[in-house]
Amino acid sequence: DFNEQCPYSLSPVSIKSQKLLRSPRKATRKISKIPFKVLDAPELQDDFYLNLVDWSAQNVLAVGLGSCVYLWSACTSQVTRLCDLSCDSNTITSVSWSERGHQLAVGTQHGYVTVWDVAASKQVNKLQGHSARVGALAWNGDVLSSGSRDRLILQRDTRTPGQVPERRLVGHRQEVCGLKWSPDNQYLASGGNDNRLYVWNQHSASPVHSYSEHMAAVKAIAWSPHHHGLLASGGGTADRCIRFWNTLTGQPMQCVDTGSQVCNLAWSKHSSELVSTHGYSQNQILVWKYPSLTQVAKLTGHSYRVLYLALSPDGEAIVTGAGDETLRFWNVFSKARSQKENKSVLNLFTNIR
Repeated sequence: DFNEQCPYSLSPVSIKSQKLLRSPRKATRKISKIPFKVLDAPELQDDFYLNLVDWSAQNVLAVGLGSCVYLWSACTSQVTRLCDLSCDSNTITSVSWSERGHQLAVGTQHGYVTVWDVAASKQVNKLQGHSARVGALAWNGDVLSSGSRDRLILQRDTRTPGQVPERRLVGHRQEVCGLKWSPDNQYLASGGNDNRLYVWNQHSASPVHSYSEHMAAVKAIAWSPHHHGLLASGGGTADRCIRFWNTLTGQPMQCVDTGSQVCNLAWSKHSSELVSTHGYSQNQILVWKYPSLTQVAKLTGHSYRVLYLALSPDGEAIVTGAGDETLRFWNVFSKARSQKENKSVLNLFTNIR
């Protein structure tokens, strides 16, 4: 049975296995421990509840610094100032690019949200409605969701904000600090300072899933682009855990204690890996394989909590920001999806879809 082709072989190992043992080992991917670029970001706030950095599909980085929003082109390295709210005694609390990267939403301390046509450097909308700062924003086509310290999530059509009634999602008992739409734009995940993670659909006024396992604020939220319905979330200083959820069934899945405050999560676009950024006490950046949750890399360099994270449009690089007033660019993900992952049987949801 072992050696049909070589009936006289004394080896208990089959020809196929022998070939496999002789084949060269695939080189493990090396991730550089040092950033390939560092930019100064004066006045970048050290505030866990804000979301002040985002990277557009058109390769432009938006950063909220004090009362201004600056745009940095990754292609030309040119910096432009998009807006300045100092005349309104206001500060920037969140920034978020639309999916195509032509519009930027800006959340503010005073509770209103402005929408900018970036090519024209022109404000096209001002959305009132929140009574406190807006720290979280998430686009779904032309619809913008905003989460505030007033505990509300508002959903508004940016094309006709006056005519189409806003949708109010009431559930969180403290500040909303994380908001992410699923890749198919059907579900919105929200995290709050009340340690709750909620999943909302397009129609219901109450959440379809409510998770209370985290023991601290939930700012870090990321939907997997590879496994339909898979959601990852991370908890603050008293929790330190990254948890995974099957939102199709509502079931909790894996959980890993990272040892420090989880500030952000992002999945690789090309492979089943994710990156997490951390605060107290190590200020580190970790790259994980999923579903094994083995650590691929640990990157350090920030001297403050790594509160901000954005993924490059090609999916290879990340930018991180911290209260040390620096933005650091790291190459963490490989671009090509491996053959093995293409044929992976680890996708837990293909059978349900």
